[in-house]
Amino acid sequence: MKKYIPFLALFIFLCSCRQQDQEVAEGRFRLTDTMLTRISIDTISDRAVLTELKLSAKITPQDKKMTSVFAVVGGLVTQVHASLGDHVEKGAVLASIRSTEIAEFERQLRDAQSDLMLAEKNLKVADDLFSSKLNSEKDVASAQKEVENARAELARIQEVMRIYRVNKSSVYNVVAPISGYVIEKKINENMQLPSGYDESIFTIAQLDEVFVTANVYENDIQKVKIGMPVEVEMLSYPEKRLKGNVDKILSILDPESKTLKVNIRMLNPGLLLKPDMIATVYLAYDEGGHMAAVPNEAVVFDNSRNYLMMYVARDSILTREVIPFKSAGGYTFFQNGIAPGEKVISRNALMIYDAIND
Repeated sequence: MKKYIPFLALFIFLCSCRQQDQEVAEGRFRLTDTMLTRISIDTISDRAVLTELKLSAKITPQDKKMTSVFAVVGGLVTQVHASLGDHVEKGAVLASIRSTEIAEFERQLRDAQSDLMLAEKNLKVADDLFSSKLNSEKDVASAQKEVENARAELARIQEVMRIYRVNKSSVYNVVAPISGYVIEKKINENMQLPSGYDESIFTIAQLDEVFVTANVYENDIQKVKIGMPVEVEMLSYPEKRLKGNVDKILSILDPESKTLKVNIRMLNPGLLLKPDMIATVYLAYDEGGHMAAVPNEAVVFDNSRNYLMMYVARDSILTREVIPFKSAGGYTFFQNGIAPGEKVISRNALMIYDAIND
C-alpha cells in the first residue's frame, strides 16, 4: 500500500492546482485581439538546469581598434586642437609642437640638397675630363657613386620630414593615425616636452564595437568557455540586459586579484557603451539534470508570491501560484507545479495578470 502514497500525493497536488486554476477561470476573462498581439505564448519544456555565474566587468576598447599617439620630437606645445571625448578623423591635427629638432631636420635637408648639387657638378666635371682623356673611368665611377650617396641621403631626410610632417616654421604637427574618439589626453598648451619623451600624449579608439572585460576568479575559470552566451547589465542602464558571447579568455592571471580577464565582444550602436563604464556579466553554465522551465519574463511577482499565467484558450487564462527552484540563463526552473507541454504567457504576463486579478 505504501508504494501508492507518492502517486496519491501527486494526484492531490494536481487537483488542487486545477481547482485553483478553475476558480480564476470562472470569471470568463477573454483575450482581445489587441491583447493577443502584445503577448507571447510559450510551451513549457524540460531544459538543462543552468547555474548563473555573476562577474564584475567594465567596458574597454578593442586592442585592434585603439592606438596610442606619441610626440616623436621634444619642444614647446603651442596648440592643442583635440579634447578628451572628441571625435577626430584620420590625419587631423591633434596638437602642434615648436621644436628645435625640427629646425635641425631643416638644416640637414639643406645640407643634403647642397651635397647633391655638388656631387652632380663633380660628376659633370669628371665626365668632361674623361672625354678629354684627362682622368680615368675609375674617377667617373667614383663621382657617380658620390651622386648616388647624396641622393640616398636626401631621400632619407625627405622621408623623415614626411613622416614628421615638418613645415618651414619648425613646427611638428601631431596627427591622428586613425579615426575615432580621444579617450586619453596627456598634453596641454605651453607644456614643454623633453627630447625623447616616451609617454603617449593621446589615445584614440574606435567605439563601434567594444569589449566587456570581466574578471573570473581562479576557482571559476574551468566554467568559462569561448563562445558561451552571456548577458551584460550596465550600471548606467540597469533595466537593459545586452546579449553577447565570450570572445577571448586571457592566459595571464592577475597576481593580486587572482582573477583572469575574459573579453566579451559587443556591438555598440549609438555608442551607449563608453570606456571604463561598470558592468555585471551573467554567464550561465550547465550543472547537469533537467527541469521544466519558462522564460524569466513569464513569472509574475506579486505580494511576495510568484505566479504564472497558464494559457488554455482565449477565454481560459489560469493564474497559477508557483515556487521557482532557481533562475539562470534567462529561464526560471521548477521542480514541480508545472509540466512540460503546458502553455504559459511569457510576454506581458503582468498585463494579463492585472486584467484578471484586479
